[in-house]
Amino acid sequence: MTGVIFLELMVIGALLYNLRVLLEIKRKKAAIAGEKLKPAISWWDKLNKFRPVEQEVNIDLGHDYDGIRELDNRLPPWWLYGFYLSIVFACIYLWRYHVSHTAPLSGEEYQLAVKAAEVKRAEYLKKAANNVDENTVKYLSESTDLQAGQKIFVTTCFPCHGKGGEGGVGPNLTDEYWLHGGSMKDIFKTIRYGVPEKGMKSWKDDYSPAQIAQLASYIKSIKGTNPPNAKPPQGALFQEEGAKAADSATLSASN
Repeated sequence: MTGVIFLELMVIGALLYNLRVLLEIKRKKAAIAGEKLKPAISWWDKLNKFRPVEQEVNIDLGHDYDGIRELDNRLPPWWLYGFYLSIVFACIYLWRYHVSHTAPLSGEEYQLAVKAAEVKRAEYLKKAANNVDENTVKYLSESTDLQAGQKIFVTTCFPCHGKGGEGGVGPNLTDEYWLHGGSMKDIFKTIRYGVPEKGMKSWKDDYSPAQIAQLASYIKSIKGTNPPNAKPPQGALFQEEGAKAADSATLSASN
């Protein structure tokens, strides 16, 4: 590939050199014949309607500044038409944004963009919340989440666990003893998949993962509330990792 590119460059260079030689020969012939080649008019000159040098005497204003003469040239057409278009655009802009108010101003456009972003954010958070499972679930401490979890609890869970979580057919949910683990992940998993052999159904078809996370968070929040008529502890003692570390540190200090 490099060789091909180099060969093409060599060919182009040779063609340019031949073109230069031919132009030089033509220029010499014209000089011998007493002819003078007329300078070619470029597209830039045509676009700006520049006058030939021979006509500059007609537009000379007589002002000379260190050899620089002032000429009465018209503005270039492209600049002049661009200026006219900018005036038309300004009139349309003024009418639309400040008179008829058919389009939002920059501040209003910003507010609309913020509202649209909030809608998208809410939709994203809603989808993200429903993507939670027993491996990614976290404790929800917001009051709105705990209230939503409480609402589910008092309408679904109280027949077996009591209205305050004191226990009934099912175990007490306010003490530190658990039959199937007391971490957020354990509680979420127990609610989601149930314990069929002990009569607890799976709730994954009744509630979304976000709702199960709210319910599990509410159950975690009622630990230590000591409701009346609490059922005796069942299962194994459960302590959070942080609490275990604190107990170990206290025991070491006492020794």
